Amino acid sequence: MALTAGIVGLPNVGKSTLFNAITKAGAEAANYPFATIDPNVGMVEVPDERLQKLTELITPKKTIPTTFEFTDIAGIVKGASKGEGLGNKFLSNIRQVDAIVHVVRAFDDENVMREQGREDAFVDPIADIDTINLELILADLESINKRYARVEKMARTQKDKDSLAEFAVLEKIKPVLEDGLSARTIDFSTEEEKIVKQLFLLTTKPVLYVANVDEDKVAEPDDIDYVKQIRDFAATENAEVVVISARAEEEIAELEDEDKQEFLEAIGLTESGVDKLTRAAYHLLGLGTYFTAGEKEVRAWTFKRGIKAPQAAGIIHTDFERGFIRAVTMSYDDLIQYGSEKAVKEAGRLREEGKEYVVQDGDIMEFRFNV
Repeated sequence: MALTAGIVGLPNVGKSTLFNAITKAGAEAANYPFATIDPNVGMVEVPDERLQKLTELITPKKTIPTTFEFTDIAGIVKGASKGEGLGNKFLSNIRQVDAIVHVVRAFDDENVMREQGREDAFVDPIADIDTINLELILADLESINKRYARVEKMARTQKDKDSLAEFAVLEKIKPVLEDGLSARTIDFSTEEEKIVKQLFLLTTKPVLYVANVDEDKVAEPDDIDYVKQIRDFAATENAEVVVISARAEEEIAELEDEDKQEFLEAIGLTESGVDKLTRAAYHLLGLGTYFTAGEKEVRAWTFKRGIKAPQAAGIIHTDFERGFIRAVTMSYDDLIQYGSEKAVKEAGRLREEGKEYVVQDGDIMEFRFNV
């Protein structure tokens, strides 16, 4: 499932340092090596302790985790929506990702300029967020304005159902963008959502804010005023905030597993920021994990929450979906509780699910098919 989150941020906020940490973290994975698809796209494992427990229980020949893609988006400067700097590349790349990971500087360093052309190191996370958000809003507003006049004319002259529906949505979005707000702050109906999706707007993409803090403060983020500011802003968009130290993550990514844990404990953490970020981005896109488990292989598979069993089978192979008969299914919790598939079956908890079954996170599935 080729879903990806794009990492964006102003110059000098730690965006590239974070992506380097993600890249190196992926390279360190022992049983599923990191894959660099091209110079600015990296694939990293989704941390899931359930996979480890299944491996311990079943002892397969190999274990394969599910993965997630991060894309390092070209840097942005004020005026990107008008083509300033690498603006056109920035906007083009961000259109291709499914979610936005917005890295925001939340640390003081007199040796790091806030942005190009400034000599002071003054930190203003909300102004930094606004700079990028405004460029996305302006780009969307330009796109909406181009459609507005044409769709309005069709709605007024032809009065067809589709044109009227689209024009109503454009009228709903346009004033919000003009007020400097993102389209994701608007509540749309299910039917309106279908129209919005066809507009390919930048500000409808889900956003995860990453507060990049000093290494010596990462264990106590609640005490950092910059983090409080970012969280307050994110709350207005119902967005999540992950607090990390990009510099610490780059160091962690260079270490062996045993040394990683010692390092984390030394700075007061229980898991790496890259793991937290990956998990948060995974859930931001409404993704879940189901498992296939046997002596040959225990494997995690990513699926979009809400899909049915045949579509889940198709993630493994299109033949599985085309010839789907049923899915022999048990929950991860039941397998752990009863200790084996046989015991789960004896307890009456092993199920045979049909074409209308909605797959649940943590399902362990065996697909029966015939082509």
